Amino acid sequence: MAQPEYLFHDNSIAFTFPAQLLPFGSVTLILRTAEEDVKSVHLLSEGRAFPLSFYEKRAGFDYYYVRMPLGTDVFYYSFRVVFADGSAAGYDRLGILHADAPVRLPFFLVPGLAVPHWVQGAVMYQILVDRFCNGDPSSDVMDGEYLYEGKPVRKITDWEDAPVPGEDFRHFYGGDLQGVIDKLDYLADLGVEAIYLNPIFVSPSGHKYDTQDYDHVDPHLGRIVRDTGALPDVKDRDNAKATRYICRTTDPENLKASDALFASLVKQAHAKGIRVILDGVFNHCGSFHRWMDRERIYETAEGKATGAYLAEDSPYRDYFSFTEREWPLNESYEGWWSYGTLPKLNYEGSKALEEEILAIGRKWVSPPYNADGWRLDVAADLGHSKEYNISFWKRFNAAVKEANPEAVVLAEHYGDGGDWMKARAWDTVMNYDAFMEPVSYFLTGMEKHSEDYRPELHGNHEAFWEAMRGATWFNFPHASAHAAMNQLSNHDHSRFLTRTNGKVGHVSELGTLAAGIGIRQEVYRQGVVMQFTWSGAPTLYYGDEAGQVGFTDPDNRRTYPWGEEDEKMLRFHRELIRLRKNCPEWRSGSLKEVYSERGMISYGRFDARHASLIVINTNRFAMTRDFHVRPLGIPLNCTMRRVFLSTEDGYRFHELDRNVQEGVLTLTLPPRCAAIVRYAPQRKLSFF
Repeated sequence: MAQPEYLFHDNSIAFTFPAQLLPFGSVTLILRTAEEDVKSVHLLSEGRAFPLSFYEKRAGFDYYYVRMPLGTDVFYYSFRVVFADGSAAGYDRLGILHADAPVRLPFFLVPGLAVPHWVQGAVMYQILVDRFCNGDPSSDVMDGEYLYEGKPVRKITDWEDAPVPGEDFRHFYGGDLQGVIDKLDYLADLGVEAIYLNPIFVSPSGHKYDTQDYDHVDPHLGRIVRDTGALPDVKDRDNAKATRYICRTTDPENLKASDALFASLVKQAHAKGIRVILDGVFNHCGSFHRWMDRERIYETAEGKATGAYLAEDSPYRDYFSFTEREWPLNESYEGWWSYGTLPKLNYEGSKALEEEILAIGRKWVSPPYNADGWRLDVAADLGHSKEYNISFWKRFNAAVKEANPEAVVLAEHYGDGGDWMKARAWDTVMNYDAFMEPVSYFLTGMEKHSEDYRPELHGNHEAFWEAMRGATWFNFPHASAHAAMNQLSNHDHSRFLTRTNGKVGHVSELGTLAAGIGIRQEVYRQGVVMQFTWSGAPTLYYGDEAGQVGFTDPDNRRTYPWGEEDEKMLRFHRELIRLRKNCPEWRSGSLKEVYSERGMISYGRFDARHASLIVINTNRFAMTRDFHVRPLGIPLNCTMRRVFLSTEDGYRFHELDRNVQEGVLTLTLPPRCAAIVRYAPQRKLSFF
């Protein structure tokens, strides 16, 4: 009798090689079947059928292969199998289908998509620099140093003070690049392989998404080696007359020293095996940028052209979209989300602007800085059409990789980013739709901003898998999926630990203390287990590993709690990352659902030698279930080892043998648990 449930193929290295596909190259594709179960196998593409040949037997399975030539276009394909009993079936990315049914979602390959190998499955760590660690107090913003949007900026003297809604963008805690350097040993010990830094370029705000100068690191995050000029009176403390601010942020010596400090950070990080990714805010700049210069910072600067806000004949006038063409222009420019401090850049109107941004993209991934890539802020918003957007990012990606072939280009994007990745415009994305949102809803029922609770999604296995199987996930090229930034928290959303308390609302309504009341660490651990065992690059948001809490922006931007860390939670993260690094299937293996029901999901990660079963039980009661693990490629009868278990009482890493009989593994699952059971022949995890 035919066994179509054992058919398997994906684009992991065990079934598709080489990993990097060249235009006009070739690819070998492998399909797994049950042993002696098929009569013939064909690959179907563009109306043609190509026969597969027998490759090998392994662990009771047969493997068939075909070698296919590639061009430059995306290569789409599926399979048709005739079983030994004469029945037939089709097979595409959604699984088995009737032999005569149309393909629902084909497999696809993108020749020339060069996602760097190092980022695929890398453990990342996001840092909002001002809130991480103050390594050099001499570079701090001074209290009342200048006005931002009409009010004086503040230096926060108590590191533990919570951010203030409506004021946080003009509040500074003093974190800097020296602080990141000082904590590189901490990050290396944690197991971090890449750092993603929120914006570090010159900007008057704490978040720095309003760039004043793309060419230099902000001296308040870098080095202030020269500080002349008196602190002005309050009434004159705007950017135009804040002589100390202008001196600090435009002085060539300060800029040179700050740029050099960043180069030193990258060099020291690389020496510890840690990559560094920069935040590129290229959809808009700040109104203080010399291209606009609304605040008149550069009005009298020697050798600087006049900004578009100040002169009708400015060379930068076409860098922006002015809605009124008559002079004076005043506030008549297009702002991102209508913010006057965030003028949107008008790429279609200026070839010079395009070249400026391409040059910036190349500069920071080249010597002496050698950054390892870019995270692109609101990437799909750049330009005024999707067609232009994809075209520009394709040029940007090519320019960055020409300067540094190992640099990654990943985009902030909500929704389906497949068109950009297939066009080789982005390598990958921040994975909201196919990780953060489905995981948050399944484990907590909470929307990622803590603005809504969806009881119908809490523990809903069908909704979870429907979201994961949606076009968003299946439109990822395989290498892009392995590099996707999988986060539970970040600077734009509430911290996941706070979401576990089920409180809906903002800090302004609920209060600072509410973010830490009623949190459930066992639910948090379930999320982290999924984060580190799912396909992609698990990305921690600074402080999450230490137990930091917070509602959505700005409360999610609390400082790292140095000296107040939750040590148990820190150990959990360290040990889970160590386990991940000893389980290669978690980094680059295939992913397959095993069994799910209300309140419980399970899935497997497997490669040619190893297999892991991950089970998440969100129910408040224990359950015993049979898991058919044979489709993960393991022998019919063997021993698996439970290597991790989290329960309501805590967690433990230790090996406990579990027998697989006739392809079935029976497990008893405690309430609200996460369990990992692993098959690794002739290999014992002895590092605990």
